[in-house]
Amino acid sequence: MNSGQPEEQGRPIGRRVLLGTLGLGALGVVAAPTLQRGLESFLGSAADKDPTGLTGLLPNGGGFRYYSVTSSVPHKNASTYRLKIDGLVDRPATYTLSDLRAMPQTRMVKDVQCVTGWRVPGTPFEGVRLSRLLDAAGVRAKATAIRFSCFDGTYTESLTLDQARRADVLVALRMQDKDLGHSHGGPVRLYVAPMYFYKSAKWLSGITVTEDVEPGYWEERGYDVDAWVGKSNGRDDDPTS
Repeated sequence: MNSGQPEEQGRPIGRRVLLGTLGLGALGVVAAPTLQRGLESFLGSAADKDPTGLTGLLPNGGGFRYYSVTSSVPHKNASTYRLKIDGLVDRPATYTLSDLRAMPQTRMVKDVQCVTGWRVPGTPFEGVRLSRLLDAAGVRAKATAIRFSCFDGTYTESLTLDQARRADVLVALRMQDKDLGHSHGGPVRLYVAPMYFYKSAKWLSGITVTEDVEPGYWEERGYDVDAWVGKSNGRDDDPTS
């Protein structure tokens, strides 16, 4: 989950767009799947150009809401995307999207729980287990944590090394059985199944192995570093795994 004050001021959505989006959001609750997908695409595009964060409050048929901590995020594709792994490792590496797609993929279906309260049940994610990338890099003995950076230029996240090695933590390439779109953090995002969704950093570009945990964007603003669903942030939601 990425939200907050933008670094740059873009143009807020207008009143007509807002009213139309509200109407579409209500319709999406009962709409056919095709219309729901179109609504998600519309809201994602609107949110990408909306520095007010207002579109993040709007309902839609797919259940997801859209957040960013910057007023705009560059788009990456198979030609331009790179994932860098560095820090306390013996074999730093840079992966293209094709490299990641060629690796063994893990698919899991879990509920997604946002710390703001909304939940999307039974959401498929697919990608490379983070533990596989860490093993390939050769994590050094004094390392205890991971720092994640994103190509929006602002958002960061963190996990302990033990958390990062869990089988339900992915470098995700697909969601809802399709390639990750830009508004959902594509082409590659982190997916931490048992934690609140702000830990699943969108637009992933860097994995840095560190000696100590470095609190991420929202942890620096009061959210829990260990964000287990139902056991953190003062919430009692049902676990997602």
